[in-house]
Amino acid sequence: MPVLSGPNASGRAVRLVEARTNHSDIRWSGVTRISTLFKDNRFENCQLASISRGTAKYPNICMALVDERLARSRDVAKPPGVLAYELVQGALVRWSSTVDKSLPDPPTAVLLHGILGCRKNWGSFARRLAQAFPTWQFLLVDLRCHGDSASMKKRGPHTVSSTALDVLKLVAQLRLTPRVLIGHSFGGKVALSMVEQAAKPLARPVRVWVLDATPGKVRPGGNKEDHPAELISFLSTLPKEVSSKRDIVEALVREGFSMDVAQWVVTNLRPSESPGSPTSFSWVFDLKGITEMFQSYEETNLWKIVEDVPGGVHVNFLKAERSLHRWALEDIQRIRAAEELAADEGGAVEMHVLEDAGHWVHADNPDGLFKILSSSFQVVK
Repeated sequence: MPVLSGPNASGRAVRLVEARTNHSDIRWSGVTRISTLFKDNRFENCQLASISRGTAKYPNICMALVDERLARSRDVAKPPGVLAYELVQGALVRWSSTVDKSLPDPPTAVLLHGILGCRKNWGSFARRLAQAFPTWQFLLVDLRCHGDSASMKKRGPHTVSSTALDVLKLVAQLRLTPRVLIGHSFGGKVALSMVEQAAKPLARPVRVWVLDATPGKVRPGGNKEDHPAELISFLSTLPKEVSSKRDIVEALVREGFSMDVAQWVVTNLRPSESPGSPTSFSWVFDLKGITEMFQSYEETNLWKIVEDVPGGVHVNFLKAERSLHRWALEDIQRIRAAEELAADEGGAVEMHVLEDAGHWVHADNPDGLFKILSSSFQVVK
């Protein structure tokens, strides 16, 4: 995949730093391997939000990512990867190859895709955010069993919790301190689980956006296109290697899935690397693992973190006006009640509605979504 770009302050391109652990030509410097953070499969020592400037309360949290020049260095070792990712940096973000206390930590947002998606789903939207908020950087992640992370074999069970732990390990390895977590659908529950698992005290403030998902029971809509279990089941009947994307699109439409869903699904097909053979495509995801992940998504209940929000944590739910996911009146009333309770306890819960959008909010109404999310990036405290 080519490195994407966006404009910087001089009108030139800002490179999108990409880490693919299965590519040996990308090398790293200035990242210290952290081997003591994880005990008994628990995340113990990572802050999810920034440390206020001028304080030394958490002096161990620092940033040590490489800049573009060091990425080409030949004499440094690449640490073991956790997940494949891309980092979209605003034009005013500056990096140092070593821990430089004179440089403030750039505020970071993590963007998480849904089931059968990948980090590319967020690419254009993240570049737009980086242009509008040039002091911020945006971490786009391929979750386990998806995209370029599918080749990184992960131990089961494949759950919302284990997926969240992957992302926590990644931000710890990169020495990032996210201030904003944005998750779409399955990714929304992953973001909530990250907050639930992160060590206390949690650096504050941190804003969590759960896009078109609820903390508890998953209620698919009436249309077949919003039944991921059926989609996953049908995909499992298809060959692992196919000769034509068009044939797959047609097969999905015949099965009753919408054209939009069919065209989205085939973005998971990549040209096969079989020398001398006719052009063919293979799936990049681990469908068996994804099946487990979706079952966990249906079963995982994270209402506790919403109804007992830690101080300094701001949880935002966004409902798409034409959501295929069925928002029960019970869910909405429970979120509204959590709003009132959180305000009394020093945290925050909010409910938003995105007009003129279906479930794929960042594709259906990117302008409206941008306007709603922008409040999280305008003031850095």
